[in-house]
Amino acid sequence: MGDLSDRTVLITGGNTGIGKATAAGLAGRGARVFIACRSPARGQAAAAEIASAAGRDRVHVLALDLADLASVRRCAEEFLTMGAPLHVLINNAGVAGQRGLTSDGFELTFGVNHLGHFALTTALLGCLQASAPARVVTVSSDAHYQAKGIDFGRLRQRTRTITGLREYAVSKLCNVLFSRELARRLAGTGVTTYALHPGVVASDIWRRVPWPVRPLVTRRMLSTEQGARTSLYCAASADVATASGRFYDDCREREPSPVATRELAGQLWQRSEDWASAAG
Repeated sequence: MGDLSDRTVLITGGNTGIGKATAAGLAGRGARVFIACRSPARGQAAAAEIASAAGRDRVHVLALDLADLASVRRCAEEFLTMGAPLHVLINNAGVAGQRGLTSDGFELTFGVNHLGHFALTTALLGCLQASAPARVVTVSSDAHYQAKGIDFGRLRQRTRTITGLREYAVSKLCNVLFSRELARRLAGTGVTTYALHPGVVASDIWRRVPWPVRPLVTRRMLSTEQGARTSLYCAASADVATASGRFYDDCREREPSPVATRELAGQLWQRSEDWASAAG
């Protein structure tokens, strides 16, 4: 990555883990960074730390709860009223191993990892297109290979499995499908899209694992800085400037699951659009 002083980036979950490391990497190269997260206090603390390390005060905070579509709309509206360009949107935040429903009645992992980001991205599409060349980067996972498909009925029910890992795999498949369909819809606009696997990272996603076990589980994992590498690559590398809708792992293109078909991507988009609109 070169100098990014003319670029504006919005990253969800940029207050911790991979998101924070990604925000720091972009700010360190001069980008103006907006961190969108649930806790404004934690966001402000992270923003101050990142800005101090970058040597410039260009890190800002937006309130965002991806499990509440009304909050997603408010976040998008707050950003748009500033009149700033948007060159990179990084859909980074996510949950794993949690069970329940979102405020709008969707399975929690799907609602946060996919539907909240779908609503945020579509609300900001006009700004992204007006700022082109622009990019939409979505942090997925190689867990998407474990998903056999999407049971759309289950997405309107509470998490069924004890671990939530099956639902997590489906949500990550949705990330890949969303990036693919978004690329198709935005072809020729100057906005490109990317989905990626960050690696198995010792981030806050493991915070619910009991303390005596957690160090054993995470000791061979990547650091958050290592986990941010592919996000940074997709967000700013000239190598992928003309690519769109593809899946990346360790800064290299990788073939996604054969389940991630164009047909399923279209079905998911239509359902997501209908659900997000109804919640409005």
